[in-house]
Amino acid sequence: MSKLVPPHGGKGLVCCLLEGAERDAELKKAAGLKQLEISARAKGDLIMMGIGGFSPLDGFMTKADWKGVCEKFLMADGTFWPVPVTLDTDDDSIKEGDEIALVNKGEVYATMKVTEKYEMTDADKKWECEMVYKGEGEDSVDDKFWEVALEDHPGVQMVMAQGKFNLAGPVKVLSEGDYAERFPGVYLTPTQIRDEMEKRGWANVAALQLRNPMHRSHEFLAKIAIEVCDGCVIHSLIGNLKPGDIPGDVRIKCIQTLIDNYFVADNVINAGYPLDMRYAGPREGLLHATFRQNYGINNMLIGRDHAGVGDFYGLFEAQDIFDRIPYVKDACPEQGKALICKPMKIDWTFYCYKCDGMASMRTCPHTKEDRVILSGTKLRKGLSEGAEIPDHFGRDEVLVILRDYYENLTEKVEVKMQKAASGATMK
Repeated sequence: MSKLVPPHGGKGLVCCLLEGAERDAELKKAAGLKQLEISARAKGDLIMMGIGGFSPLDGFMTKADWKGVCEKFLMADGTFWPVPVTLDTDDDSIKEGDEIALVNKGEVYATMKVTEKYEMTDADKKWECEMVYKGEGEDSVDDKFWEVALEDHPGVQMVMAQGKFNLAGPVKVLSEGDYAERFPGVYLTPTQIRDEMEKRGWANVAALQLRNPMHRSHEFLAKIAIEVCDGCVIHSLIGNLKPGDIPGDVRIKCIQTLIDNYFVADNVINAGYPLDMRYAGPREGLLHATFRQNYGINNMLIGRDHAGVGDFYGLFEAQDIFDRIPYVKDACPEQGKALICKPMKIDWTFYCYKCDGMASMRTCPHTKEDRVILSGTKLRKGLSEGAEIPDHFGRDEVLVILRDYYENLTEKVEVKMQKAASGATMK
């Protein structure tokens, strides 16, 4: 009997990926179906459904699911879910009952039985944005949200650019893309990670979510988790990011360098997952916890401005949301439909010269003038501008990798500095 937390939803791992002769037959069938070009985000969602990372989802959400998730964090059957997983199109010819092939850049990723097609007006899209992406930060206050979000919030831009309709229905996934080839030994399915953790005898496990290079605060968070848990999965997003973010292969190399030099390797797993970032702040923090449960993880590290962008979210809003969601009361915990993975809430962390080490607001009595304020945005901005990186910001071995990446960039994107990342809001 496994000691690991069960998959979310009460149905075990729901894996929609076909293999062998069954896959070959479906691919042959797909060649004769209407082909729908899908976004990179939908491609990542499909792969997660394929490998069981989005259990219990077996397809794209119905209108009732979409509405319930946006409004109450609950799908129509009472399963907790924090962010819509939908498939959009402008194709008027697709009808309910059709079977279609889902294609991205010439590759067939899945077939789908369309069970529902529902209109998404601009008002519907705006409502989704306000429910899912609007937070408690200063860029989300009243009318300012729409003044700023259309220019500066990639998640809002993504939703508003979607097609006129959403398609719902079950999928049969036919490809995992090239992740296994690009990230050998790092791109791991829920089954593979569970098997590895079982082999190591882990039962109480934490995940560190990464979309930025691993700096000293990230290292500190992982080591806090290792001290109180059996181990930590450093779980990096290896799907698409916004312009100016550092690609997955560079970040994975940085993480492995840190593990090789500063961690006990038996207590940490370096892994990646194939989603695109949604930049949904607190809601995305919940999504991270939800699908990490499918990987066998029962603790989600949540620090400052988790999955945030700009100044749309409060510094610790992604922690606070775990205390007010209906993941116990309304989500049928006896049926496995509630969220079991819990947050590990860590205060603002930094290097303090007077403490002579890493510290947090809970442990350090000194002023911000004594501290090196650490953030992925601040690191990217400094590196992209060729600025001197403050001492104790990152490990020298990692900074060598990152400087080499930036020196060889042909096109650079301006990195905007939000208040949280700069340390301006620290007292």
